[in-house]
Amino acid sequence: MRHAGGVPLASWLAVFRALRAWHRYEAVGLETLLAPGAKLIVGYHGRPLAFDQCMLTVELYERLGYLPHGIIHGAFAHNRVLRWWIHGLGFVTGDDGSLAEAVARGEHILVQPGGTREGCRSFRHRYQTDWGERTGYLRMAIKYRLPIVPVAGNGVDDAYVGLNDGHALGKRLGAPAQLPVWLGLGATGLWPFSLPFPVKMTQYVGTPFTRHLEGPVDPGDRAALRQLHHEVRGTVQALLDRARAVHGKAS
Repeated sequence: MRHAGGVPLASWLAVFRALRAWHRYEAVGLETLLAPGAKLIVGYHGRPLAFDQCMLTVELYERLGYLPHGIIHGAFAHNRVLRWWIHGLGFVTGDDGSLAEAVARGEHILVQPGGTREGCRSFRHRYQTDWGERTGYLRMAIKYRLPIVPVAGNGVDDAYVGLNDGHALGKRLGAPAQLPVWLGLGATGLWPFSLPFPVKMTQYVGTPFTRHLEGPVDPGDRAALRQLHHEVRGTVQALLDRARAVHGKAS
């Protein structure tokens, strides 16, 4: 896997440092991710982009010297420019084998199981995990013996007001690569031409989840994976609920 660098890294850091100030971003429990050893960071996907996760990568870069290796939408692999961009950041679209090198170096992996389906919803569905039965992240955690660190935050669904279900509209319009077609209202107009509302974002880093490491788990055992999946999803939902309660926001 290539180390992050060049124009992609410089641009990423500049944008998300600016947004960190805009959103008065704060990470609670960050010390969990500063401890030695690779971890799988599993988070809630705020709308429409996981802004808090992106700002978390900057926090970790400043302390650890690298961007966590984000696993992102497969559409990025189908375009030469986008492929160059994500490689410059050290991101991947799946487990292509290079993640083993990152884990061996003790570097974190970052994933949002809900993806854009979770992030590109309407204002009717806010701060509610929606992961379906996607258990690929668990297979990865088992394969590489990675503790799972849940993350979720307050403010992440308040940056834009979602006007529609992006995946439903994308499917109806036949959007390529199963991309969503999402409409959202921000501080200066419609996404993606608008700044987000300047809401404060406070992200909570939870206690590492290790049940999948305490005994042999067969990656082909769907029932076992489903049970673990529901536990991890429930942990992330609990973090969302805690963040909302602490900051006095009603969903």
